[in-house]
Amino acid sequence: MNIFFFVILFALLLEYAIEVAASLLNLRSLKSELPPGLEGVYQPEEYRKSQEYIRTNTRFDFITSTFSLAVLLAFWFAGGFNYLDQIVRPWGFTPVLSGLFYIGILLMGYSILTLPFSIYHTFVIEERFGFNRTTRRTFLMDRIKGLGLAALIGAALLSGVLALFQYVGYYAWIYCWIAVTVFSLILEYVAPTWIMPLFNKFTPLEPGELKEAILNCASSVDFPVKNVFVIDGSRRSSKSNAFFTGFGRNKRIALYDTLIEKHTVPELTAALAHEIGHHKKKHILQGTIINIVHFGVLFFILSIFLGSPGLYDAFYMEQQSVYAGILFFGLLYTPLEMILSVAMNALSRKNEYEADRFAAQTIELPQQLTEALKKLYAGNLSNLTPHPFYVFLNCSHPPLLQRIRAILRYEA
Repeated sequence: MNIFFFVILFALLLEYAIEVAASLLNLRSLKSELPPGLEGVYQPEEYRKSQEYIRTNTRFDFITSTFSLAVLLAFWFAGGFNYLDQIVRPWGFTPVLSGLFYIGILLMGYSILTLPFSIYHTFVIEERFGFNRTTRRTFLMDRIKGLGLAALIGAALLSGVLALFQYVGYYAWIYCWIAVTVFSLILEYVAPTWIMPLFNKFTPLEPGELKEAILNCASSVDFPVKNVFVIDGSRRSSKSNAFFTGFGRNKRIALYDTLIEKHTVPELTAALAHEIGHHKKKHILQGTIINIVHFGVLFFILSIFLGSPGLYDAFYMEQQSVYAGILFFGLLYTPLEMILSVAMNALSRKNEYEADRFAAQTIELPQQLTEALKKLYAGNLSNLTPHPFYVFLNCSHPPLLQRIRAILRYEA
């Protein structure tokens, strides 16, 4: 045991304790009556259902996070990381290939252990509350496709990082930063046309009132878009959403078919105006730049700790390796990652307000945006009274009441 051991252990336990505390506070903030200003969002029975949904998911998240932490600590304290390393090394592969097997086996093992939780959440919890529309075949195919993408894309990226740190030396972190940045930009560009369609069918929105209203809205704010797509989200869930993705000629506005079913044309136009607002306010570009800077900081700090013997001693390793060092650094990086997550959530909430404001000032009837939000939150059984600490820690979107109040101010 050394300082690395205690820092990592403390960070893991602290993160767990903070998440549990936030969840408990969030449960205590549930109210039996709808908050003033949100009357009519839920019918009484649906409101009770939404609270039970929140309680059920909170209990389930507590069980899954406790299980994951227990498995990690048990494997760590039992010397599992070193044991697996001693199995992989005699296979005689190159350091890069050994690293792929080492990390791949760990990830596969974790996926198998947590698979029952995913099955239970999809086919029991989501089914119980009327959301699940995923068939067993779709669930299985999603997992197979996900593993295939991880094997192709993830392995290629990991191989490059391992090779650079293994053979380049001091400046490896700079080359990794450049390589991962280029890789992520290419992936972001091709994802809407090559990757996302592997999981969902993207159908161009048919000509009609809705398409005309959306294109007119886009044209009025000088947002060039040739088409709007409908996603068959109903194959998996009755929940609704809309989003903007990609850039250049591959940028897409996408609407879930479940969203179209539940909203009027003016409400859908307001929702799309919000998504266009993210683009016009440079939120997509902002996120890309932040990710690039984050990559640089991450690889620079990694380069400092990768050669520290104490990091490997903390996990009872007999031999050092780049692949094990990267894995252990990920755990050491936990406190900083948590701080960054809180900061990114705060920025995301700020961006949501800005996109709301853009939409409210763009569409003819700003109240349609509030109506769209009310339906969206209610349709997803969202929490209308989340605790401020839970919002601060976990939420990328502001609470509904705060968003509505802000929109009303924009109208005034």
